[in-house]
Amino acid sequence: FIAGPALHDFLGKRRPFLTAKRLLTNQTFRDLYRTDTLDINQRLKITSLTFLFTDLRGSTELYERVGDLSAFDLVREHFQVLHEIVAAEAGAVVKTIGDAVMATFATPDRAIAAALRMRDAMRALNDKSGREDLLLKIGVHAGPCIAVSMNERQDYFGQTVNIASRVQNLANAQAIFATRAVVDDNLTA
Repeated sequence: FIAGPALHDFLGKRRPFLTAKRLLTNQTFRDLYRTDTLDINQRLKITSLTFLFTDLRGSTELYERVGDLSAFDLVREHFQVLHEIVAAEAGAVVKTIGDAVMATFATPDRAIAAALRMRDAMRALNDKSGREDLLLKIGVHAGPCIAVSMNERQDYFGQTVNIASRVQNLANAQAIFATRAVVDDNLTA
């Protein structure tokens, strides 16, 4: 899936409206009401949500090559940039796992826009350092899921989440892999 003028035109035509799905993917809402959204025994079935997973390729080698402190500084900077991009595209970071990020978006176009910006941002950070230390792999999938409150945070479970994670695992460094559900949604919208 290659971004062209049609995608940029489509992204420019987005119209926001408030829904439960948009609230659950809003970072400010998640931060303010992180323990108040669902009771521990409540589950919320969501008909469609878009998940974006990222991972740094070769992070173990990065720590070995530049040392713990320098590597951590790079990883921390990478997290800061990714959080800013997710928020700017009306998404929410659900959690970080090692050097990976799990984020949600109300619509696939927002996730794709975030993915493109993330890839560009990592290239810029690499250009600034003069090395290819931050090689991001990105996967995007959309579909139904279950929202739960776990470990005092809103989290998501189900096949859609698992597929999004697997898609990211298939991606090469600096690549964005999106499933048919994401691509078809962007083509028909």
